[in-house]
Amino acid sequence: MASKRDYYEVLGVNKDASHDEIKKSYRKLAFQFHPDKNPGNKEAEEKFKEATEAYEVLSDAEKRRNYDQFGHAAFGRGGDPFAGARGGFGGGGAGFEGFDLSDALRAFMREFGGFGGDFEGAGGGGGRARKGRDLQIRVKLTLGEIATGVAKQLRVSKQVLCELCHGSGAKEGSQPVTCETCSGTGQVKQVQRTILGQFVNVMECNVCHGEGSIVKEKCPDCRGTGTIRGNENVTVKIPPGVASGNYITVRGGGDQLGRGGRPGDLYVVIEEDEDERFTRHGNDVLIDLPLTYPQLALGAKLEVPTLDGKVLLKVPAGTASHKVFRLKGKGIPRLDGYGRGDELVRVVAWVPDKVSKKEEELLKELDKSLSARSPKLK
Repeated sequence: MASKRDYYEVLGVNKDASHDEIKKSYRKLAFQFHPDKNPGNKEAEEKFKEATEAYEVLSDAEKRRNYDQFGHAAFGRGGDPFAGARGGFGGGGAGFEGFDLSDALRAFMREFGGFGGDFEGAGGGGGRARKGRDLQIRVKLTLGEIATGVAKQLRVSKQVLCELCHGSGAKEGSQPVTCETCSGTGQVKQVQRTILGQFVNVMECNVCHGEGSIVKEKCPDCRGTGTIRGNENVTVKIPPGVASGNYITVRGGGDQLGRGGRPGDLYVVIEEDEDERFTRHGNDVLIDLPLTYPQLALGAKLEVPTLDGKVLLKVPAGTASHKVFRLKGKGIPRLDGYGRGDELVRVVAWVPDKVSKKEEELLKELDKSLSARSPKLK
């Protein structure tokens, strides 16, 4: 599968473009390649989806910041800002498996509603796909889990389909009836004629509230909604290299919507737990290694902890306190999968709180010997 084009290139704007410039450019492209203007044209459909994907990222301040910093890697192995448990990280690569034409059309309608001309918005005026509420859950990860990646099983409290009516909302033995106002589409249209042409505005039916049908005999368990409160176990695969604030979108992991609606999404927000040994700096990690004065003066070979286990570090004789040694490739894997950061080992002179009588005598003798050689302030 071909790699993705740069989002700014897709919309034909500069990287410092304002929100208004981005919106204006997207609107022009979306109207040009909209499926209703290009029936059966797969190339135009792909360009419409591509432009909408780019706009969905660059019009959102947080997503744009992540994209500017990490590129497509900010949105996972699939590069899909709308992917989730099906494989993507709310953080690289190619493919746009999760964002289909219906998603692009809904995004377009959300932004512009119906638009001008003698055609209708959002897929030719058919019944719109209703969606349940999106949910958010926070997951704390240790630095070790971030370094290796991890699969987390989460228990999510959410709306689930009613087992008694199987989501129809209707009492056993009865069925929902088609809404007469919208003829089952869930939408009503308002047509305005102006000197610029005919504008068709598609709105939710105020009788069936977009469902296309009406439940006259309601299910006693869900009271006609088609859903009840329940729990669901969700396994989320988190790739190595994530950071606090990154998120994974689990498509369909949110509240279920009954009576033919589709579920919302679940946003799994990453929180990084503090580590007792390491401090993270991007993809690098820092650790302080306490050494005695003799070890600094004479040199030493010591085992140093890393995220992958212990390694041997050689400290040369005459090393000053706070000197930093770099262990290549021992840091956090990069989110795009290309390489790892480093581990920085900072040696720090260790001074005991108390010394024995013998140690005191030895230190005084050493001080007397070194004082004659130490540099003096002028």
